[in-house]
Amino acid sequence: MAMEITQILLNAQAVDGTVRKHAEQNLKQFQDQNLPGFLLSLSGELANNDKPVDSRKLAGLILKNTLDAKEQHRKFELVQGWLSLDAAVKAQIKGCLLQTLSSHVLDARSTASQVIAKIAGIELPHKQWPELIGSLLSNIHQLPAHVKQATLETLGYICEEVSPDAIDQDQVNKILTAVVQGMNSSEASNDVRLAATRALDNALGFAQANFSNDMERDYIMRVVCEATLSTDVKIRQAAFECLVSISSTYYEKLSSYIQDIFNITSKAVREDEEPVALQAIEFWSSICDEEIDILDEYGGEFTADSDIPCFYFIKQALPALVPLLLETLLKQEDDQDQDEGAWNLAMAGGTCLGLVARTVGDDIVPLVMPFIEENITKPDWRQREAATYAFGSILEGPSPDKLTSIVNIALNFMLTALMKDPNNHVKDTTAWTLGRIFEFLHGSILGSPIITPENCQQILTVLLQSMKDVPNVAEKACGALYFLAQGYEDAGSSSSPLSPFFQDIIQALLTVTHREDAGESRLRTAAYETLNEVVRCSNDETAPTVAQLVPVLMQELHQTLEAQKLSSEEREKQSDLQGLLCGCLQVIIQKLSSSEATKFILMQFADQAMSLFLRVFACRNATVHEEAMLAIGALAYATGPGFEKYMQEFYPYLEMGLQNYEEYQVCSITVGVVGDLCRALDDKILPFCDGIMTQLLKDLSSSQLHRSVKPPIFSCFGDIALAIGGNFEKYLMYAMPMLQSAAELSVHASGVDEEMVEYTNQLRNGILEAYSGIFQGFKNSPKTQLLMPYAPHILQFLDSLYMEKDMDDAVSKTAIGVLGDLADTLGSNAGPLINQSVSSKDFLDECLSSDDHLIKESAQWAKMAISRAVSV
Repeated sequence: MAMEITQILLNAQAVDGTVRKHAEQNLKQFQDQNLPGFLLSLSGELANNDKPVDSRKLAGLILKNTLDAKEQHRKFELVQGWLSLDAAVKAQIKGCLLQTLSSHVLDARSTASQVIAKIAGIELPHKQWPELIGSLLSNIHQLPAHVKQATLETLGYICEEVSPDAIDQDQVNKILTAVVQGMNSSEASNDVRLAATRALDNALGFAQANFSNDMERDYIMRVVCEATLSTDVKIRQAAFECLVSISSTYYEKLSSYIQDIFNITSKAVREDEEPVALQAIEFWSSICDEEIDILDEYGGEFTADSDIPCFYFIKQALPALVPLLLETLLKQEDDQDQDEGAWNLAMAGGTCLGLVARTVGDDIVPLVMPFIEENITKPDWRQREAATYAFGSILEGPSPDKLTSIVNIALNFMLTALMKDPNNHVKDTTAWTLGRIFEFLHGSILGSPIITPENCQQILTVLLQSMKDVPNVAEKACGALYFLAQGYEDAGSSSSPLSPFFQDIIQALLTVTHREDAGESRLRTAAYETLNEVVRCSNDETAPTVAQLVPVLMQELHQTLEAQKLSSEEREKQSDLQGLLCGCLQVIIQKLSSSEATKFILMQFADQAMSLFLRVFACRNATVHEEAMLAIGALAYATGPGFEKYMQEFYPYLEMGLQNYEEYQVCSITVGVVGDLCRALDDKILPFCDGIMTQLLKDLSSSQLHRSVKPPIFSCFGDIALAIGGNFEKYLMYAMPMLQSAAELSVHASGVDEEMVEYTNQLRNGILEAYSGIFQGFKNSPKTQLLMPYAPHILQFLDSLYMEKDMDDAVSKTAIGVLGDLADTLGSNAGPLINQSVSSKDFLDECLSSDDHLIKESAQWAKMAISRAVSV
């Protein structure tokens, strides 16, 4: 069955495009026509020590890709494909893979490790390949170093692929024993120690029982701490990565080790190479994350039954930890601002300092202020930048009372530095710090405002001037202006201190978008994001200026659509710009349509805007389609019933969006736009409903569409029913069974992990919104009787939700609303059904006494509707 594929694999890596393409087609054809033969050939190639390294490596890679994929539906297909193979074929492939672990070629071993783990990920949960772990562990002590290294690497990958319940505790113990022995300082081979240390990192999730046993835990911790002192930098780094994982997985077990860990980490931060020092800082950032979560969850009030108590490790370490972090701030790199993905010791230290501030609040301020005061005016730029960075880092966490007086003094200093400091790094960090001041210490919630009519003009003058600076400084200045504007968002229509400068602000931001170098440091994007925020915070006084933006931006969008013959790089830039322009127009449309006075101005541009948005769909770019769809949704909402005239031309694009499974975000946004159209057009959307409903039902039954799009589709049923009322009758026989089976599924799906719980709640909410829209749509129509057959199931669904006790507030509110809608629409027919319902009375009482006023309001309305239905 297997065949000689060495040459094809080498050709598939050829420089010559034609040769490469031909080889790729051959491989694809072989895979489609004879999967077992294909997999056997690949595994044979990988295992054969006489073959070239390149063909073996590619064989392994292709093998791995036949077992796993990013998209859920594709992954499912591949898993089924593997499970359905003949047992003898699978055994032969696995044999080749295990044999490859003893190859002298590192790449071949490493690829085989990954493929074995992928197969384990498929088979172990199905109780297949039970002998795998035993055979890997059987002779690990006698093996040559390179085989030992490959075996440990394989065990690590298996732990990454498989969930802890797929391996029994006895095998877990054996894996951990082998791994910890491999890490021991008595192990002669550094490669083995490194593989073992990385494997432990992956296996920590399996070690619950071992970490609960004091002796075993002490032993594991000792070996990890010893590995942080290895002579090999990679082992030290991997050991600190283990400590980081331990800090988040076993926070509650760390008390007796924390002092030692502090000593080890501080030595590493001060003396070790950067990759190791970064992980040592990451340990403390991770502890902060844990304590912030615990304190958030319990609001600082601990009771004996809290799941995990807070040990206040950060608070205890403060006097030693803060000076350590402040030292790192002085280790900047000369070009760190220019490189977007830069991450170095100074940045890691500042990030950790910010987390420490959020963990301990006011306590950090007196520890950091002397450092700032000492360094802020020093001649060396590194000291000035470090002081500024320290100040910016601690602004979130401490109370405004603690910071306001300091910030008031610092503000003037910062504005001067932003204009006059000779060093770009200092200016960059200063602009970022101003942004943090405006983000955390400015806005309607604060008692004493930091920004006053007196200093507002100075602040704006400096920021607008800095927007002409080098790209990285200009980008941070835009960011600071963004937060400055955001602080006035809740001011309502009253005059904002920004109003007198509004025209200048808009002009300055538009100028930034046209800079030749606006593509660097995300500058153009930042300018548009800030422009959007400034528009959102505008008021009646500045509305005419916002209106003047519409023709300007439409002209720019028009120009991007006219551009001819672009290179692929220019086309990508063009698409980015189109997305930004559509996004900005969407915000302006929303703003202008929110008051009658300005809506009138907007309507003059509606035709032109709509035709531009439709032209954008001709460009093949998902992000641009999302932005154009959102802009059309906003326009539909603003235009109301008048949007009908665009529907004929827009409908094909709407359908295209609903069919876009690949770029599911586009599909999801299009579903949202259908809702906007329903609210805008009411029953004028009827002529398009057959097409829309057909597509939505197809979406729901597709295994290719990302699951996150399904809840919004259900609530979209509700929007459609609400818009077309009794005309929804012809869709009931299709929509109701879909809702019913999804409802049953969502009751049994309360998942183990948080993500699943959140998704289940979104799904339930979508289903309930559908029911609510359908009931309200049919109310007062002669067709309400058509809903009677579905009422018992809906009440049963509400009962089971109440019994499950894992609804979030949004679901509770929608659920009690559906109970009211059912009573309101079905009237006296609903009475007996509601009386029979197991829990509707308890559910209603619980919601009536809820602290959440929205749930309470919904429940009061439902109570009235039910008492009318029951009393008739």
